[in-house]
Amino acid sequence: MKYNHSIIGCLLAFLCIIGCKRYDNDYLKYFGGKESVYPGLVKNLSYRAGNLRTILTWNPSPDPSVVKYVVSWNNGQDSIVVPATSHQPEDTIKVTVPNLSEYVYSFAVRSYDDKGNRSISREINNVRVYGTVYASTLLNRNVNSANPYLYGDDGILTLYFAKADSSNVATTISYINSSGTPEQKTLLPEASEIKLTNYKPGTSITFRSSYKPESTAADIFTTNAAENFPAIYRYVMCPKNKFVPLSLYGDGRPWDDSYWTSLWQLFDGATAPQGWQDCFHSNDAKTLPYPISFDMGATYNSLSHMEMIGRDCCHNPIEYEIWGSNTLTVPNLEGNSPNWKTQMVANGWTLLQSVNRADDGKLLLNPL
Repeated sequence: MKYNHSIIGCLLAFLCIIGCKRYDNDYLKYFGGKESVYPGLVKNLSYRAGNLRTILTWNPSPDPSVVKYVVSWNNGQDSIVVPATSHQPEDTIKVTVPNLSEYVYSFAVRSYDDKGNRSISREINNVRVYGTVYASTLLNRNVNSANPYLYGDDGILTLYFAKADSSNVATTISYINSSGTPEQKTLLPEASEIKLTNYKPGTSITFRSSYKPESTAADIFTTNAAENFPAIYRYVMCPKNKFVPLSLYGDGRPWDDSYWTSLWQLFDGATAPQGWQDCFHSNDAKTLPYPISFDMGATYNSLSHMEMIGRDCCHNPIEYEIWGSNTLTVPNLEGNSPNWKTQMVANGWTLLQSVNRADDGKLLLNPL
């Protein structure tokens, strides 16, 4: 059989031309006869955790046709519109999504042009939002229980804390300064101690810690309440120039009525045992036991020691009691009365220490 190759070649070319023209635009019927346009995408979508909110950030699309971005969450049920104020890829767009619940969210960001065309979405998942539940789990930073503070003779108070939690950002110390004014200082997590150079002795100190739930979090959370720092004590000599001898009912009397051997000798500033007439010496008008009394001239919240310095030779008491009160009312009873202690307590007196010394009574610090 013989074929005309020229005719066959023309027929094939004609069929190819017909085929191309028939199918190249068929896909448009699926898009309403129009081509789809996709504006440029955002880049580096990220977030910063917050308190019942989150802050989303991204680099804007360089596509100049983009006029806005739409942020959606809750499966598209909630959304906000963000104007496209820049098309520079090195810029950062930041938007706050408020009024969220304490939950874990997923967000989607789409770019839109002025014709309503939208990009495919950029998504970010596992965006955690924090609130009162998280705050309720926070604890104040631990105090160094073995060595909570050092109160120096120079008046500087140093507070010591245990190692901070990794999410701790600060601990606020609140105290009263030497002028009687409330003051605050901040202890950073990398520090374990803080110095208060103007602390007013005898006043309370509180502390309260703050945390970030994530290192990049936008909000800081503080514990629900401040905590009391352990009470601060420092051995300070009570001013003896305020002390005044008393002569209450039942008190023993000095050997004579002159300054020598009187109660004034009990707080004359001597730091070592003294001899005759430079010490208190009672007369023999009463039978032991009996009280001797003096006014300290002020009310003290925490007495810790009483220094008892005896005579340098003899007749020093080695068994005695130390009583204290903010009242001068005493019972009309002699010290050797069996009801004396009961009545002293009834009149507001407190037994601070009962002492039975094993030495000769010359010098001893009695803890109260």
